[in-house]
Amino acid sequence: MAPADPAFLLVQHRAALFACVVVVCIWAIFDPGVRRLAAVVAAVSMVSFLVLFWSSGAPASLRSIALVDLAALPLLIAAGCLAYRA
Repeated sequence: MAPADPAFLLVQHRAALFACVVVVCIWAIFDPGVRRLAAVVAAVSMVSFLVLFWSSGAPASLRSIALVDLAALPLLIAAGCLAYRA
C-alpha cells in the first residue's frame, strides 16, 4: 500500500485509534477510576472488529487476530465485571 493511497490514511487512522485504546488500558493499570472506561473502550474495539470480520466473510488473513480477540473476550468480561463491581 503506497502512502498516496487513501486506504493508507485509513490504516494510519486505525493505528492511531488503537494506540488510544492501548493508552487507556495502560492508564487503567495505575488508576482504578479509569478501569470502567478502559473496559468499555476495549470491548467496543474488540467486538467491532469481530463483527466486521464476520460480516466481511471471515478473511483468512485476519483469522489469527479474530481468534485472539475472541479468546480475550472472556478475560475482558471478567475484568469489566471487577471494574464495575468495585
